[in-house]
Amino acid sequence: MNKKIIYMCVSIILIIGIAWMVIVYVNKNSSQAKDGLNEYIELLNKKDYEAMYEMISNESKEKYSKDDFILRNKNIYNGIEASNIKVEINNISKEGDEKILNFDTTMDTLSGELKFSNSINMRKNEGEKKYSLVWNSQAIFPELGEEDKVKVSKDKAKRGDILDRNGVALAIDGNNSEVGVIPGKLGQGKDQILKEISDILEMSIDDINKKLSASYVRDDMFIPLKVIAQKDERVNRLLKMQGVMINDKAARVYPLGEGAGHLTGYVQNISMEELEKYKDDEYRSDSVIGKSGLEKIYEEQLRGIDGFEIYIVDKNDKKKVTLLSKEVKNGKDIQLTIDSEMQSLVYTELLNDAGASVAMNPNTGEVLALVSSPSYNPNDFIMGMSEDKWKSLNEDSKKPLYNRFQSNLCPGSVFKPFTAAIGLDVNSIDPDENKNISGLKWQKDSSWGGYFVTRVKDYGLNTNLLNALIYSDNIYFAQSAVNIGKDVFADNLKKLGLGESIPFEYGMSKSQFAIDGEIKTDIQLADSGYGQGEILLNPLQLASMYTLFLNDGNMLKPSLEYKEKVEPSIWKNNVISKKSADIVLNDLIQVVDNPNGTGHGAHIDGLSIAGKTGTAEIKLTQDDTKGTELGWFTAMTTNRNENNLLVVAMVEDAKEKGGSHYVVPKVKKVFETLK
Repeated sequence: MNKKIIYMCVSIILIIGIAWMVIVYVNKNSSQAKDGLNEYIELLNKKDYEAMYEMISNESKEKYSKDDFILRNKNIYNGIEASNIKVEINNISKEGDEKILNFDTTMDTLSGELKFSNSINMRKNEGEKKYSLVWNSQAIFPELGEEDKVKVSKDKAKRGDILDRNGVALAIDGNNSEVGVIPGKLGQGKDQILKEISDILEMSIDDINKKLSASYVRDDMFIPLKVIAQKDERVNRLLKMQGVMINDKAARVYPLGEGAGHLTGYVQNISMEELEKYKDDEYRSDSVIGKSGLEKIYEEQLRGIDGFEIYIVDKNDKKKVTLLSKEVKNGKDIQLTIDSEMQSLVYTELLNDAGASVAMNPNTGEVLALVSSPSYNPNDFIMGMSEDKWKSLNEDSKKPLYNRFQSNLCPGSVFKPFTAAIGLDVNSIDPDENKNISGLKWQKDSSWGGYFVTRVKDYGLNTNLLNALIYSDNIYFAQSAVNIGKDVFADNLKKLGLGESIPFEYGMSKSQFAIDGEIKTDIQLADSGYGQGEILLNPLQLASMYTLFLNDGNMLKPSLEYKEKVEPSIWKNNVISKKSADIVLNDLIQVVDNPNGTGHGAHIDGLSIAGKTGTAEIKLTQDDTKGTELGWFTAMTTNRNENNLLVVAMVEDAKEKGGSHYVVPKVKKVFETLK
């Protein structure tokens, strides 16, 4: 081979080798620079500002002290709540000893996702193999000068109001009174003033002194002690005291207090668990969220989302550029069918008892009141509840935190009209037939052993349907249920919605006619006929069931959301015939109008009221004398056209109070407001 050719080949190989080495060297350096930036961003996501400082060039360290570097980065990134910071490097170029990295940045902030393009120079410090950042303020944002600041403005969102049917507030964004002191103005009588404040605010002296002795406290500072309602009578007393100051504090306010506590529920600061659960729904660590009641049910509509603007200002506080903004989104108001006056009235009647009540327009299904007593004041959860207050609520034997209108209860004799209606429809009850019942106890046959159905009174009259309802005859309805038969009775109870969830915005317990959905024995069947056995009803479902007597046998769906033009919505069609509904309705009117009727105490001249009393026995066995009783009264007007009113009321522990007769006058007072 020609030496010249050999020489040329060797030269080419050497050139290719050198070129390859150069490419490898350049790529290696570029890769090192890229790795350096990614490592810096990784530390930034960890908020390890001290380690970040160690990654900047020596020249940068001469310009910026560690403390200044950490403070500037911390203030900016923490201030905008930056997280999930990512960079995508587009290209890398060389300028002398430095690499120039052009990249796109994305990060999550309190105002949403921020995207921008940036670049940074990187170089190797003398004696080091790794690349360091040639850092200045533009490494944070390209528009950020050395004397500029990054600011955040917040546009606070309004939570939607919860309003009654007339626009009266049940829950609203308002103000409470924040009570505090200015230590330097307490004067020589400081100890006595603090003692008086302690008594008025029901705070311990130790708690007050702990707040006043905090390391940050100065004599001219306002030191908050407790939040109370703006209309609290204590406000005027406190304002007269030396050194005391009261400021407005924005808060959720519940004007009806305990009167609608279980209905409205309350809001509180979001928990860490909730923050994680709703991490994609724009909640923040300082957000409030509905914890119970309507506040929780309508959280999605009621909640507001704060607006934010992240922007840069110059040394004169003049805005240079907006980096990102998000418009405020106020919550939507919710208007309910509830009548706040009716709600307060019903609650007042149950105030000293453990019980529940539902008020409804039986022509439309609109729910006018939902009451559980005793209740709690939702404002206490907003203003800050003491340990003693929380303990008393939890340990109170009447269970004020327990929502009774949401629960299932044994209905007793208020259930008898439905046994009557079913019997009429399946032709097992002749309303005019005299069953010739005598005595105070009855059993089907000897197979019942020692078990008897009992009644309160042998009224000695024709034991037909009318008199059985007027005198609330357990034996009549026990016999009627047995005559109807287990399967037929169960099928018709299912038509009434027993065993189903109530189609209602506020979740209610599911009623039942038997624990496992089957009536197993004749004794259970007989007891079910007069509302005992294993029958459990939610008060709202009971109210809905009673609407069928005014709506031709159709059962209305209860509603909670207000509409200007309301059309009744039927939950269950043709549950019973119109004929059967009319017969029972007329008999229920006599339960109130007839002087012998168990509901006669609710009679009001000028109002036609149909009603039924009920005393449900809660005991382990028939011979149990220590059990308790639930007193019931369900009543409705029948002559007020579209403004008819239906009220269901129940009181626990009514045994020593007169059973259902204790409840009747309470319901009457509600109907007296209609005159």
